Amino acid sequence: MNQNQLKQAVAQAAIDRIVPHLEPSAVLGIGTGSTANFFIDLLAEYKDKFAAAVASSNASAERLRKHGIEVRDLNDVSEIGFYIDGADEADPNLALIKGGGAALTQEKIVAAVARTFICIADQSKQVQVLGKFPLPVEVIPLARNYVARELSKLGGRPVYRAGVVTDNGCHILDVHDLQIHDPVGLEQRINQITGVVTNGLFAMRRADVLLLGTETGVQTITRDSVLNP
Repeated sequence: MNQNQLKQAVAQAAIDRIVPHLEPSAVLGIGTGSTANFFIDLLAEYKDKFAAAVASSNASAERLRKHGIEVRDLNDVSEIGFYIDGADEADPNLALIKGGGAALTQEKIVAAVARTFICIADQSKQVQVLGKFPLPVEVIPLARNYVARELSKLGGRPVYRAGVVTDNGCHILDVHDLQIHDPVGLEQRINQITGVVTNGLFAMRRADVLLLGTETGVQTITRDSVLNP
């Protein structure tokens, strides 16, 4: 199976997991990126089974609307049952690196609201230690060089993602050369740097379920199985 077929498989697995739990009043959280796009396209078949979606990016919102799915502002929603999104890396404890698509802040906010965060990814995203994929950090433009200097003090090599402006009007620094053995600690430390909006570590709010596309089928890893192997 090629990578797109693996993404399609995990998107279908996510559909199979959530559809039995959908209710007419339900609001879903939808992430950003190529794997999330596969999920959105499959979700369209079931648009009459739930009320609306909250999107983590303008691109995902546009794709949802093209399928006739209502998109709501998160401020108008009190509860999200499921948040479905991809990842750039996932470790054995279901901590993630996200933000390759520059939507990390919105993704982190929607994930925080959701009761259940389902991460869908192909096997290339599974790692033992986070950090091979450069860690995205969203920054206020005025603070970009200052934040870069502070990130260098943490042992990383920040690179400005030139030409990219987030949906929030901010910039992205991609931090290379990290080996992240303490994802929660590093997430907190980076977020304390003045000028940082947030970073792409999803460790304080990890995934609850990881659906991992492999050559032998979709593997399901849950936080319960991580804590109680």
